[in-house]
Amino acid sequence: MEAGWAEVRALEAEIAELQRTCAKLPAPLENTSRIRVAINMAIECLSGILIYSSSDICPIMTKENSSSMITDLNIIMEPTDYSELSEFVSRVEERRDLLMFFRSLHFFVEWYEHRKNTFKHFKDKYPSTVHLSEGPSSHCMEIRSASQPGFELMVVWRIQINEEGKVLPKLDLLTKVPHQALQLDKRRVIETAPLNFRTLLGTLGIEAALESLINCFV
Repeated sequence: MEAGWAEVRALEAEIAELQRTCAKLPAPLENTSRIRVAINMAIECLSGILIYSSSDICPIMTKENSSSMITDLNIIMEPTDYSELSEFVSRVEERRDLLMFFRSLHFFVEWYEHRKNTFKHFKDKYPSTVHLSEGPSSHCMEIRSASQPGFELMVVWRIQINEEGKVLPKLDLLTKVPHQALQLDKRRVIETAPLNFRTLLGTLGIEAALESLINCFV
């Protein structure tokens, strides 16, 4: 992963340098006002996820100053069903902001690895209670009770990227309980569990909050 991210940082630096170089090009002859520079790259930033990027950079020069802009940007991910990045990639392509893409990708990779390692830690520690139905890179962690069949909690941990490119974790709690248990829950503990979980996150942090949930089933 370190090698993959080193490549991302190197590519980001190369893009910035290319933009600076384009800005220093001499004024074009006659009516030629733009020179198109195409760059292509392929990076593997996460386990099993390959990102291809193709972009055109055009230096724009006038008598007063010179600058450059990306006129076309195309980013392809494999596999293509990686929903947490796909929406952000679409926004980046629309804005043609390749530098924001790499900056946000850096923090996305950090949170991705943190989620993966956290879930793996609890799976290894509580193998009979914690289940990762989508494998080690799952964004969902199921907590099941061996003594109370049918009673299950699911932690959904998504990594969101907002309009400004800021990367934030978002954790939600889903409950699955027998219908009879809902009828007996006069204090609405099950109904209010998702809201109480968010309060717990703010008080204890992610790891301690997850540990507290799991201990209720051990």
